[in-house]
Amino acid sequence: MTPHTKKLIATLIIILVWLPVYSGFIIGLAARILPGAPWYVELLFYALAGTLWIVPIGLALPWMYWEPASKQ
Repeated sequence: MTPHTKKLIATLIIILVWLPVYSGFIIGLAARILPGAPWYVELLFYALAGTLWIVPIGLALPWMYWEPASKQ
């Protein structure tokens, strides 16, 4: 599989699957946890939620750029 194809597959999966699922989960979690919470709990929640969405993307990057060793 070419790197171009891998990038396309990873991009589509991330945009069409991961981000909607993650954002829906975070919205539901925020609706349960944050009403009436102190400001520092909200700050911590949104800081973590805003950072953790990138983890699968960081895991996909090595796969996108990995090329099998060429035969000689």
